Amino acid sequence: MSAPARSGPLPMRIKLANGVGSIAFGVKDNGFSVFLLTFYNLVLGMEAWLVSLALVLALIVDAFVDPLLGNLSDRTYSRWGRRLPWLYLAPLPLGIAWYVLWSPPVDGPPSFALLLGMAIVIRLLLSACEVPSAALVPELTRDYDERTTLFRYRYLFGWTGGLALLFLTYSVFLSESLLDRDGYRTYGLVGAVVIVVTTLLSALGQHKFVARYPDARPPRFHLRTAFAEIAESFSERAFLIFALGAVAAYITQGMTFALSNYLFYFVWEFTESALAIYPFVLLASVIVVFLSLGALHRRFGKIRVASGATILGAAFWLIPYGLRLAGMWPEVGGTASTAMLFAFVLVSNCFTVMVLVSASSMVAEIVEAFEERTGRRAEGAFYSGNWFVQKCATGLGILSAGIIVSLSGLPTDATPGSVAEPVIDAVIVQYCVMIALLGAFSAWWLARFPIDRADHEARLAALDAAARADPEAGGGTP
Repeated sequence: MSAPARSGPLPMRIKLANGVGSIAFGVKDNGFSVFLLTFYNLVLGMEAWLVSLALVLALIVDAFVDPLLGNLSDRTYSRWGRRLPWLYLAPLPLGIAWYVLWSPPVDGPPSFALLLGMAIVIRLLLSACEVPSAALVPELTRDYDERTTLFRYRYLFGWTGGLALLFLTYSVFLSESLLDRDGYRTYGLVGAVVIVVTTLLSALGQHKFVARYPDARPPRFHLRTAFAEIAESFSERAFLIFALGAVAAYITQGMTFALSNYLFYFVWEFTESALAIYPFVLLASVIVVFLSLGALHRRFGKIRVASGATILGAAFWLIPYGLRLAGMWPEVGGTASTAMLFAFVLVSNCFTVMVLVSASSMVAEIVEAFEERTGRRAEGAFYSGNWFVQKCATGLGILSAGIIVSLSGLPTDATPGSVAEPVIDAVIVQYCVMIALLGAFSAWWLARFPIDRADHEARLAALDAAARADPEAGGGTP
């Protein structure tokens, strides 16, 4: 029988093991968001809008399959629990598919179907790792703050792993040129090894702690039942409000990452050394959040931190672009310009990561709200639902990035410093308008999330009282 989730602090080894499981997501996220459009557009010669379309379609397919994966994870019944079998089976095929993505077996531009197929396979396999891994958080602890701690570790490891590979890519694999095809092949191989090894280490590190039969054997899987349970989960009021706030934040993230190389090369004219420093700026912001967010949540709560950080993050990110358009920014490409931009990026990304960690932790509280209403726990359903929102929204962000590049008239053979100023201004204006609108929308909805600390603790007390009154009804496992 499965042990109930703890209310007190977890052992450090469990926090570390669960956190390591997010490295695969960090590797994938940097690859898809930062390098894939550049690689397939500027290196392999595919049209930017066509690459974006393939990524968006893959995201849509994956997003609609994710809830089924979450439901299957919730229904898994084994002596290793509900999540670990997925974490042992999915990493190896995921690593192989990741390597093939960066070494496509073609000369010249790949076909649209080939890119689409590879993107779908990788996203589905990554979901089979990440959804069960994240769904372990509310199973491991019921504590409002300890859940934040677990997600702080997940984001720390996810960002560190992704940024470490980003640094290696800029400084080693692509040190000669951003268009070095052999460099991307090496990047794919190293990324594949990291994905496989870290996911398996995470599963092994948590094995003794979570490997036991669930409380009750779930009914057999049927599509009709699965879709009914998914619809019931997604109709939870707290989840709907969360989703509205999250969708705009994820569109912003997808658009920004997809445009990052274009922004840094053509808008800010970064040198190779600046690109090598950039991952350390992002890592510094993640460390700041790791050290400070727990105290902020205890002082202000997750809701106020998430909504406030959304506004502040967007503001600090937009200021440099506004100053550049107004002619009040130092000469781009120079040391002063790069140093000032890094300062704004550091502050802005601190707030952005606060939003992402807070939002992920907020999902955990929806689990008990749903359990109180239905008597059923559905961790996998809600975290796959979060991924559903994230992937659909990220797809829109990537598509928006491709449209911005195409509408601005940026040529495929462009080099830094050679692009006409009106083209650069068009990129900046379109991008900044989107960021401002999406940031305001996201903050408005996140501020209306209906579960704060007091609500969560009262709900736990009510669930415990109900369990004591009717011990045979305990467990809540579907």
